[in-house]
Amino acid sequence: MTTEHVSISNADKLGLVGSFATMLTAGIPILDVVNSLREDSKGGQRKILDYMLEDLMQGKHIYVTFSRFPQVFDRVTVNVIKASEEAGTLEIALKDLKQTIQKDMEFNDKIRSALIYPVFIIFVFIAVLLMILVVVVPKISTVFSRLNIELPLPTRMLIFVSNLLMNHTLEFLGGAGIIIAVFYVLYKSRKSALFDFFYNLPLVSTLVEQIDITRFSRSLHLLLSSGLPITGALELAEHVVVKRKTSQIIANSREMVLAGKSLSEGFRAAKGYIPTMMIKLMESGEKTGSLERSMQDISEYFDYQVTNTLKTLTALLEPIMLVMVGVCVGGMMMAIIAPIYGMIGQVGAH
Repeated sequence: MTTEHVSISNADKLGLVGSFATMLTAGIPILDVVNSLREDSKGGQRKILDYMLEDLMQGKHIYVTFSRFPQVFDRVTVNVIKASEEAGTLEIALKDLKQTIQKDMEFNDKIRSALIYPVFIIFVFIAVLLMILVVVVPKISTVFSRLNIELPLPTRMLIFVSNLLMNHTLEFLGGAGIIIAVFYVLYKSRKSALFDFFYNLPLVSTLVEQIDITRFSRSLHLLLSSGLPITGALELAEHVVVKRKTSQIIANSREMVLAGKSLSEGFRAAKGYIPTMMIKLMESGEKTGSLERSMQDISEYFDYQVTNTLKTLTALLEPIMLVMVGVCVGGMMMAIIAPIYGMIGQVGAH
């Protein structure tokens, strides 16, 4: 396994960074720290520590080892460690990094928990759909075929899909596989356009903007606290956001900073998209020389905002999904029941 494909869980990553911070702060030499951690480590974590021991024995820095594992340590983390090693503040940087990883884990857990209900509803719908197609429709279609009656289009479509699934399972799975493959190719080739469309949906757009601001401000706080110059920090923080517009605003702000203007001026140019409160806090931080502290305040505030937006989105999504599932299942049941009512009406007429 190459280092590029090594990965560890966020919990293991937090444990690794936290142990390093604690043991280095206690004054334990770094080689002893690595050897001690290697004793109880396994998998990807052991591989990282093996490479780290090898690099340290050759006189290399920790950030060199971190840069070998891009799936575990992103560019922000690598540059924070590099700057702190050069400044002799590795223990402080590792503590800050531990807090950032912990906040990111909590942040991601909020998003993940908000998605559990919609995913559950989708799985329930698929299970109900398969049960109707595999159990109910074949029995009803046998009755309809014996009676030799004219069936409405929705009923014929339902019977066709059921027959395809029951009598031509391999062909059905093959066709489904081809459709999935086509969607996968389109996803890979048109990923940016697809995500741009999704990110601009109502409510989702607001949520993504808040997530971007939270990630950007948290990363910028970490980078500035480690001693990186603001232009370098902005260049790295530009890659932690997901929305292209947010990334462009950060890039434009960096250009303005390079031209001698303040960071808040760069973000003020995007006022309307960037919240006024964020701009004001940045201005205050620049005036008092505590921009990194202001970025931390911004990240904490928008972390709270993301939580509220997720609650609102989930509260709206639950009834919408229930109604959609109800309409779909109800429509299928009507396609089955309608011909039966038709037959009853014909018998009553005679």
